Amino acid sequence: MNVDLGIWSKLTKLVVGLVVLAVLLLIGLCYLPVIKENERMRRQILRFQNQIEREEARSKELQAQVDALLHDPKTVERLTREKLGYAKPDEAVVRFETALTNSLIRP
Repeated sequence: MNVDLGIWSKLTKLVVGLVVLAVLLLIGLCYLPVIKENERMRRQILRFQNQIEREEARSKELQAQVDALLHDPKTVERLTREKLGYAKPDEAVVRFETALTNSLIRP
């Protein structure tokens, strides 16, 4: 038996539809801060991963320098000559100084 209730059946369907839409909207609004926090954390993780890669590359460079200083006497000799100004007994050390410009000289 199908009884036509007229406008009441249509209104009931509309109200049920609006309630379902309101519940879905409420669920969406509740999860929106969680979704934004998740996106922020993913960006932060990406920044940290990039920083880790840079630091690992720097660590490899420094380790190569340490290995060269520990195992390569020519590297030690070169750095001693450059940084400390040492020379062999038959060599002369020549140092060049930068010339003063007018902007550095005050009247």
